[in-house]
Amino acid sequence: MSGSNLASRLWDRIRRRDDFEPDLGWVLDDSRRKWMAEHTSGVTKPDPALVIKNLRRTFGGLTAVDVDHLEIQRGVITALIGPNGAGKTTLFNLLTGFDRPDSGSVLFDGRDIERMRSHVRARKGLVRTFQLTKALTKLSVLENMKLGAKGQVGEGFARSLVPPLWRVQERAIEKRAMELLERFSLAHMASEYAGTLSGGQRKLLEMARALMSRPAVVMLDEPVAGVNPALTQSLLEHVRELPIEGMTVIFVEHDMDVVWDISDWVVVMAEGRVIAEGLAEDIGKNRAVIDAYLGSGQGIENPEEEAP
Repeated sequence: MSGSNLASRLWDRIRRRDDFEPDLGWVLDDSRRKWMAEHTSGVTKPDPALVIKNLRRTFGGLTAVDVDHLEIQRGVITALIGPNGAGKTTLFNLLTGFDRPDSGSVLFDGRDIERMRSHVRARKGLVRTFQLTKALTKLSVLENMKLGAKGQVGEGFARSLVPPLWRVQERAIEKRAMELLERFSLAHMASEYAGTLSGGQRKLLEMARALMSRPAVVMLDEPVAGVNPALTQSLLEHVRELPIEGMTVIFVEHDMDVVWDISDWVVVMAEGRVIAEGLAEDIGKNRAVIDAYLGSGQGIENPEEEAP
């Protein structure tokens, strides 16, 4: 396959992002394309937001994550797929500071963040959502949103007693929260308890709350799991819009239709290791990946077209 055809397919995948102009030099080069075909993982990227090196995490005698080298390209949507137990969520936990590796390093914008705690990483712009939503059910939807803003002056006890110090910022935070709730079709629920939301609405709330901090990288753990079809498309449209706003997206998902629909790049894990990575179309046509991890019928529609 020529580099120009590869670039055309990537353009097709991002055609809805009218203002998004990615650097395609790294996929246009035929020699790089050949290298990618011969190597299962460790593809270097021109401008990685995250670089993972020799990252390892074990639990007793089980190796949950053993990634030699993985780079996440800035400004694109990267899907992380694999069977249950492949190490995807554990990798998410290691990247966001909810777990500590036995060895290895994680570079975020070129800086080693391995020793940073999760809240510090979030302040730096690396945020995540969870497979099981973490809405505070006894707070209102708006209050949940406001918790996502960083650098709030009124969070300190002494300053909280002096409203003039934080009132202007509070109004700005509330304005942004309402703008996001409007965007995610939740504005009419702003004053309701978060516990009254449906499962799909809680997913929308969690994603909207993650955007309150204006992150650089958004990591979504099974964003459409348990969401009804009516809300699934809404969620996916919101994910597609994030790179337009300058964000990098990494998401874990088991629904292959979702993966093929919105991802620009796909990373495949199994038994803690990265076994393949590439454009969604290429992974979808990789017979070894289909047979071992996706099951027959999840790849290309006409497998006989692959026959020599």
